[in-house]
Amino acid sequence: MHVKIEESWKQQLQEEFEKPYFKQLTEFVRSEYASQKIYPPAKLIFNAFEQCPFDRVKVVILGQDPYHGPGQAHGLCFSVNDRVDFPPSLRNIFKEIQADTGAPIPTSGNLERWARQGVLLLNATLTVRAHEAGSHQKKGWEQFTDSVIHLVADRLEHVVFILWGNYAISKGEFIDPTKHLILKSVHPSPLSASRGFFGNHQFSKANKYLIENGKEQVKW
Repeated sequence: MHVKIEESWKQQLQEEFEKPYFKQLTEFVRSEYASQKIYPPAKLIFNAFEQCPFDRVKVVILGQDPYHGPGQAHGLCFSVNDRVDFPPSLRNIFKEIQADTGAPIPTSGNLERWARQGVLLLNATLTVRAHEAGSHQKKGWEQFTDSVIHLVADRLEHVVFILWGNYAISKGEFIDPTKHLILKSVHPSPLSASRGFFGNHQFSKANKYLIENGKEQVKW
């Protein structure tokens, strides 16, 4: 099955694209884009992979659903397009980065700058109906993104997996902690950030681990 995705990922995922569930998922997604308002724009569904080729992955951050408001989602978890107001979770992420590393709060919430440094910003579900959170869950995307995490965990070494909230933590249960660094905390959402996200120092911990394993740190 032909899927338009970055070439190194296409090679890694070709077997996945041939599985019956993925063909059913593709049919569902196409019908949704033809009949509903869906985010992100279709050409950006695989943007996380486009911006971060397989062999460059050194950090994985897991999200759940794309943003479902206009102009926000562009295929990278927690990220929004330039000139879009920061959603609350992203605002809290920037606050923690500033407290942890001293980096100033950026003017843009577009995290492509992270992706280009090797940060795979992966949502568990890659599409969503406008204003309907969770509307494309349990359609096959979760199986696909599980396979992505398995590939990274099995075929690469010394990757930092950043898992925020119970959903992300459960999605990374199979990752070998002797081979990779797994950083867990509550979600940066305003509902939970004060219960352990603020002060978790995960951004500096990630960079320390990368440097110790001969990799370039991320400019958060």
